[in-house]
Amino acid sequence: MYEVLDDTAAQIILAVESGDSIRRVAQHIQTPYETVRQAVNRLKEAGYVEYDDGLSVVDERVRNSAQELVAASAAVSPPSIDKGYVIPQYGEWPFAYSRIDAVYVWTQGGYQVARDPGDYPLFLAVSEQDVDDWQAFFELFDLPTAFERQPREELSGPLQIVLDPQPTLDIEYVEGYPVIPREDTIAYMREHYTQFQSALSMLDRIYEGLDPGVDYEEGIAIHQQYKNGELSDDAAEILLGNTLKEIDREREAFEEATEIDTTDVCQE
Repeated sequence: MYEVLDDTAAQIILAVESGDSIRRVAQHIQTPYETVRQAVNRLKEAGYVEYDDGLSVVDERVRNSAQELVAASAAVSPPSIDKGYVIPQYGEWPFAYSRIDAVYVWTQGGYQVARDPGDYPLFLAVSEQDVDDWQAFFELFDLPTAFERQPREELSGPLQIVLDPQPTLDIEYVEGYPVIPREDTIAYMREHYTQFQSALSMLDRIYEGLDPGVDYEEGIAIHQQYKNGELSDDAAEILLGNTLKEIDREREAFEEATEIDTTDVCQE
């Protein structure tokens, strides 16, 4: 079995939900489509998965073996941040990205609050009844869990999972990613308006009618974030549109004006 179950194949088995397409699985585990397709063919030949109107794992024992393999790999090499976003999809219980990660998902990756790679919390909403199962699951991957962000000095590695237990879990999907509802995300952003002002404006541009458009003063502040490297080119274009070019023109004109030699202007 382990000859067929390399790391990619094991991730596929853990990520597959009955009826999934190969493309959807590739998106889930953030792996190129062709790589996933070839691995799926090997798994089908070995009899571990089948394809009938979508993929499915033929035996739960195969999934257990895949989980053991991925967990053993994580014990040797701690999961990266990118892998941290993939691992929850291996769990058997529902979850949704929340808080900062919900903002990232709803802005379609356009807005990402600066987080230190050496101290990186991942925020997940889960059902209250599944909390113990999630804690045991993440322990397999040596990922600490808590209900509030923990100080870095109390952790052995950079990643931590912050669980947000909910009596009922409402899940929506954006480009395949499970996330708390948009209205809940907006409510969270408004509670932290200073931090997410530009993200709110971005949502208004993407989905329309959620918040007043960016005025010129807001545009200046967002433009500064863009210049500081806190926003991507695409994000700045979504937020500012034509205002971005207008601000750039005005700043260039101002910089040119300050470079003019005025030494003799005031001489008699």
